[in-house]
Amino acid sequence: MEKQSVGIGLIGLGIVASQVARVLTEKANLLAEQAGCPVVLRKIKVLPQDMSRPQVAEMDAALFTTDDDQFFNTPGIDIIVEAIGGEQPALEYLRRALSGGRYVVTSNKEVVAKHAAELLSLARENGVELRCEASVGGGIPLISPFQHDLVANEIKGIYAIINGTTNYILTRMDKDGLDFASALGQAQQLGYAEADPTNDVEGIDAVYKLAILASLAFKCQVRPDDIYREGISRLSARDFRYAREFGFAIKLLAIAKQSDGSLEVRVHPVFLPQDSFLAKVDGVYNAVLAEGDLVGKVILLGEGAGPLPTSSAVVADVVQAAIDVRRGTDGVGHWRIAGDVALKPMAQVETRYYFRLSTADTAGVLAQIAQVLGDHKISISSAIQKEADSATQAAEIVLMTHPAPESAAQKALAGLERLSVVREVSNLIRVED
Repeated sequence: MEKQSVGIGLIGLGIVASQVARVLTEKANLLAEQAGCPVVLRKIKVLPQDMSRPQVAEMDAALFTTDDDQFFNTPGIDIIVEAIGGEQPALEYLRRALSGGRYVVTSNKEVVAKHAAELLSLARENGVELRCEASVGGGIPLISPFQHDLVANEIKGIYAIINGTTNYILTRMDKDGLDFASALGQAQQLGYAEADPTNDVEGIDAVYKLAILASLAFKCQVRPDDIYREGISRLSARDFRYAREFGFAIKLLAIAKQSDGSLEVRVHPVFLPQDSFLAKVDGVYNAVLAEGDLVGKVILLGEGAGPLPTSSAVVADVVQAAIDVRRGTDGVGHWRIAGDVALKPMAQVETRYYFRLSTADTAGVLAQIAQVLGDHKISISSAIQKEADSATQAAEIVLMTHPAPESAAQKALAGLERLSVVREVSNLIRVED
């Protein structure tokens, strides 16, 4: 017999959770039509200090509890929505919910990235589902296409701009000539960047999201620690000027691709040709380009963050879970992790490279630099030497190389830093053609 209503338990009352609660109540009739029965918010678990929030006063006080046991023992809760973020206590809440036979909807990228295999196993053991569309890309449908629409494809590669904060910062550095600190400050003033922006600007957020997408697309366990990571804090306005001269844009790119029988996973700034689609994705927009053996290249684009798009994805997952609950369907899920996969070490990754060096303004400098690169079998494809600074007796040299292994590039970098004529290797950026 089908259930007459589906009950929701919500954990959290932050920006996203508050918007989810608002949608569940204000759009109750629409959601009931989609789910086939009323979808009822029955209980909200909050911290004691949350009880003073304005949102609490706007809702029925009986909905709220600060006690874990009271929340999990509330009768009639079929689906638990977790929207507090962070690894703990969110992970314990999700374990408890799944072990108790509740469907789970979460927007928590860190927990899913680190613990997907365990949580999916718990869901299968208890005949329920873990749904996490909002954990990557906010309101952009990214999880569902890999679970359903692209299931017949062997995915060859994923290339993604999946952090709106860093993309906004890089856009301002490119378009307005701002330095990193100024662009970051602007992003913070507009609310795009947190007071502590480390997770965004150092690529940690993008790593979590790539771990989820790669695990899903390649049906294997990719952990955040498996992914090579560099952030954007070393980039300067000079790098963007030189990129334009060479015909490139700079983006923080998340890459997962099959390579010689192994999987290559990395997040770092890259030079992208200016005429490529991803090079033109600006501001807070996110974009994912996936390449399948049947469909070719598929692009998914949208604003990836914020309470409105994120709540859209969360509530969509709630409705899909509610349909299964109403029908009494066992939650078999659509995400299978077959096991580990051979990962290509970063040292074996092969790309082209951009080097920017500050050097002494003396004869023979370029020859010495070319010798170091040549010793590691790296050939120069083009070079730019700017006018020297007479006050400091320094010059700036910019090089683009032909493809070479990462191990060779790092050895060459160390060799360049040892040259007496090289004052600083100001940056090294990889090129994705």
